[in-house]
Amino acid sequence: MASQWVDLRDIKFQLFELFKIQEQLLGHGRYTDFDADTCNMALDQAAKFAEQELAPTYPDEVHRKPVEATFEKGKVTTPEAYKRLWKLYCEAGYLAMADQPEVGGQGFPAVIAAACANMFLACNQAFVMYPGLTHGAARLFEQFLPNDNPLKKVVLEKTYSGEWAGTMCLTEPGAGSDVGALKTSAKRNPDGTYSIVGTKSFISAGDHDLTPNIIHPVLARIEGDPKGTKGISIFMVPKIRFNEKGELLEPNDVQCGNIESKMGIHGNATCTLNFGSDNKCIGYLMGEERQGMPIMFVMMNEERQGVGMMGASLSMAAYLHALDYAKQRIQGQNIIAMALKDENAPAVPIIQHPDVRRMLIRMKSI
Repeated sequence: MASQWVDLRDIKFQLFELFKIQEQLLGHGRYTDFDADTCNMALDQAAKFAEQELAPTYPDEVHRKPVEATFEKGKVTTPEAYKRLWKLYCEAGYLAMADQPEVGGQGFPAVIAAACANMFLACNQAFVMYPGLTHGAARLFEQFLPNDNPLKKVVLEKTYSGEWAGTMCLTEPGAGSDVGALKTSAKRNPDGTYSIVGTKSFISAGDHDLTPNIIHPVLARIEGDPKGTKGISIFMVPKIRFNEKGELLEPNDVQCGNIESKMGIHGNATCTLNFGSDNKCIGYLMGEERQGMPIMFVMMNEERQGVGMMGASLSMAAYLHALDYAKQRIQGQNIIAMALKDENAPAVPIIQHPDVRRMLIRMKSI
């Protein structure tokens, strides 16, 4: 039976026939050790993981079996199946598939990692958002957390491996796309850290029970800095404080106040997060002061690509589901039988009707 989720043949056609990565990319430069066989093996395994592990956890609205995160007594609980998925996903190295071995990555070409993400997102985008945001945050920490920060090595090891998770804390109540209107503040401390106070809303994967710690990049304005986007800085704010050995310490005054119900991604906890409600939230400056916006967009541009891939992935799965249904749904006579006015002609699968085929071809071409 053909897959209803992944068109591996088409993915390989794009990679090897259209983009010709075996000639343009593989065996050259940083990809000297990669060839078509290695990439095909990775794609085959990713397809199996997508179909056998991720797809069965997709929300089943037809049979009323929703898969959703819940919020009770200040605690977020993810769907039970996600715990196993997270473990398998991280153990397989998918979180840092295209990152360099120096940070624990596999070093694959980004286009191979994108092809795998295409398959994963087709099968359960709500789950894939958890590692997707973690990867974006990890790359941000790698590039902009100062090298003299004694916690940087720990953060990179923990986030790139998936032992800890990450987010992006940008949006605030009353200041959605108008980021410059944010109210979250940062106050300098004598030890070089900053005290963070404020509320962020609609934070995807903002809180959960998949990992013991979550590291948040948080946009805030240092006291005295100018209004608008030019006065915004960005900070690394852990949910749980930790030391240079990676040992977890006391909570960092980061509280989840609520989770939203977003269509199609109920399994992902979209949170309201309160920082410094008890004035005990500590953050670490990333990059330079008042450089929060350009630093933030390094991650957000990656997430924008991820959202675009999500649309393409869901379209692929929608087409494959429609194709399977058209082959099975019996209704109406074949057009030739209708032209011959054969009243005894049997009903046929709707894929034999020209207009249905036209619609399917349009879906596939898009």
